[in-house]
Amino acid sequence: MSRRRRWLWALLLVLGLVAGVSGCGSVGYYAQAVGGHLDLMHRARPVPEWLADPQTPPALRERLRLSQRLRDYAVSELQLPDNPSYRSYAELQRNAAVFNVVAAPELSLQLKTWCFPVLGCVGYRGYFERAPADQLAAELQAAGWEVSVYGVPAYSTLGWSNWMGGDPLLSTFVNWPEGELARLVFHELSHQVAYASDDSTFNESFATAVERIGGQRWLQQHSSPEARAEYAALDARRQDFRSLTLRYREQLSTLYAGPASDADKRQRKQALMAALRADYALMKAERWNGFAGFDGWFERSNNAALGVQAVYNELVPDFERLFERCGGDFRRFYAEVKLLAALPKPERRAKLAAAP
Repeated sequence: MSRRRRWLWALLLVLGLVAGVSGCGSVGYYAQAVGGHLDLMHRARPVPEWLADPQTPPALRERLRLSQRLRDYAVSELQLPDNPSYRSYAELQRNAAVFNVVAAPELSLQLKTWCFPVLGCVGYRGYFERAPADQLAAELQAAGWEVSVYGVPAYSTLGWSNWMGGDPLLSTFVNWPEGELARLVFHELSHQVAYASDDSTFNESFATAVERIGGQRWLQQHSSPEARAEYAALDARRQDFRSLTLRYREQLSTLYAGPASDADKRQRKQALMAALRADYALMKAERWNGFAGFDGWFERSNNAALGVQAVYNELVPDFERLFERCGGDFRRFYAEVKLLAALPKPERRAKLAAAP
């Protein structure tokens, strides 16, 4: 048995022992997580091999070349880690890398959390196949939770898998428009810079801030007018979506925290969710020329789906102010974020919010 294979079996054993503390069901969960990631890594080949392979389609070859220019830019201009991540590529026979399950109570936007070794506590549970994700969702719904299941095109191993070749580029996102591809690569690499094991919103908002700043710089410095125009159209819809959902998240949050009875809260919640969908339909018709890409999200929107939006966006303005306070210097910015990540959560949040 090779050294790598022995190490992987040891990892499975350790995860199984840790999971055993909380029940046999957790053992199966950790096994699918490790097995799914190893399958993904097994499929990955270094980008130079794909480029040299005459069987690689020309369109894919061009996207891989672009990805490596983005990867180099991430190191030279954004000061993101220079390691094997996103220097390999894997073809997956599915439309998502993993499927996340998130849940929230009927009258709250606070996501349920799960705790794991290394990662700490996070507001989601991920699966490499859709069926077990749907099964967990059904169990949570039966217990009274509002649940959302959604596909994730990429995920970060926080740098832990760099010895195996790093997080690979995937078929689930490699063909995205240039600006979107840049944002995703910069976002996922940011998770290798700083990570607070008890604060998903801190982690994701930090990575979102880096992807926005880095993505805009890449487009301004290296992209064609066509790519910039394509990104502008996509981002305008994204901003509209954020603005609309933020407005209703705030109204729902106020409602849930208020003194009304649960019965009154349920009635008002129903009215707010109907208004949210009506405002989306109007925005879609008047501003988006009928673009239907968000239809599925609004059809399934609930407390869990709205809670996830907050995780990725709530603290972004604070991080953007911190970046400006650091003079636009990425090294200084990352050093400050690392210091914040090491603090207890209340102190971390207070200091981040206090950034002028």
